[in-house]
Amino acid sequence: MKRTHLPLNGLRVLDAAARHLSFTRAADELAVTPAAVGQQIRALEDMLGVVLFRRTPKGLELTPETEAGLEALRAGFLEFEEAVRAMQAGQSSSSLTIAAPRDITAKWLQPRLAAYAASQPGLTFSLVAADEALDFTEANLDLALRLTDGAGEHEGIKIGETAFVTVEAAAGGPEQRIEWPGCPSGDLPAAIRVADAGLAIEAAANGFGRASVPLLLAQADIENGRVRKVGDALPTMLSYWLIAPLPQWRQKKVKALVEALTA
Repeated sequence: MKRTHLPLNGLRVLDAAARHLSFTRAADELAVTPAAVGQQIRALEDMLGVVLFRRTPKGLELTPETEAGLEALRAGFLEFEEAVRAMQAGQSSSSLTIAAPRDITAKWLQPRLAAYAASQPGLTFSLVAADEALDFTEANLDLALRLTDGAGEHEGIKIGETAFVTVEAAAGGPEQRIEWPGCPSGDLPAAIRVADAGLAIEAAANGFGRASVPLLLAQADIENGRVRKVGDALPTMLSYWLIAPLPQWRQKKVKALVEALTA
């Protein structure tokens, strides 16, 4: 059934004016001018084809037409409020769904999620392995982590340095290149091809050669001595970004997680 267009602003003004029996007090409640309240009421009367208020020496009075619909109107606003509360309930839920490539999930995201969860009893995560852009609505995602050149159409914040670093085994290794999709090109011959930058770091640690990978991804392995850096870090347009559409980005649970991950 086709729904009738509802003049919600006018109905909201009508409810306030009917409760106060005063355009002035209704205007104070709604933070508008009394003239604006009068204009809304007149527009609503024109649309409905009825008179909603009568002016008397004692002040405003409701017409029978207004009294006939007022109870249902107020019940309707209560239903609207309940619907809003139901839609907002997800913001206070204890579950977060995050999409990220497998390598950054294993090398960077999981340890930080574990630390964050330790301070948030009852918090749970659903991690989706994804290397391509996702439909946030279809996948029911709260947040995504991407190696990209910006947030694009979504809200986002960059994490880590915008740089690639070349790593090899701690004890050194052959001057051969470890390839992975998206790695910078190089002059060295390819020794092995792997699926992602995380596996490239593992291949370097195991002595296959040298891998050029995002610094953020390799930082922990460099610090704990599993691999060593060869040469200087190279600037790049690509960096890791936490991204989400504006509605998800505004959620309290997403804001808190982003703040924890970027602290």
